Amino acid sequence: MFEWAEQANIMWQLSILFLLGVAPWMDVSFIIPLGVLWGLPPTAVGITAFIGNFLLILLLGIFFKQINKWRIARRKRKGMNGPTKRETRSRAIWEKYGIPGLAIIAPIFVGTDIAAIFALIFGASRERVIGWMTVSLAFWTLVFSIGAAYGYSFLNLN
Repeated sequence: MFEWAEQANIMWQLSILFLLGVAPWMDVSFIIPLGVLWGLPPTAVGITAFIGNFLLILLLGIFFKQINKWRIARRKRKGMNGPTKRETRSRAIWEKYGIPGLAIIAPIFVGTDIAAIFALIFGASRERVIGWMTVSLAFWTLVFSIGAAYGYSFLNLN
């Protein structure tokens, strides 16, 4: 797949990156370096990854009640009683730094989409979660876009 993607038209490549951005567990920390490695302009990659991840956060915020019902039922079916490692890590960040801390640290430790779900589970309002996750997503999009562009050119990978 990667060979085809590298040789595809720029619109196809950006479409693939957008779909990866909307996919759960795919953060800008993975998508942006991948797009820049394909030789795409960092600005276009950053905007595409941001829009894809933002759409996912927005959908999670809107459909949280349905997602949480599914999550609880799935945990019961699997016999999971206690918190997972991600839940424990997210809860510790939440208790120490609140929603702003969880949002800013999320892409590195648990992922923006997972952090949004946990923040909603922990009782944050939908508007605050979407707002803070958007701010975090914008920040990390800039960091990874600049880092990938300069990092790959420094290493002569592009």
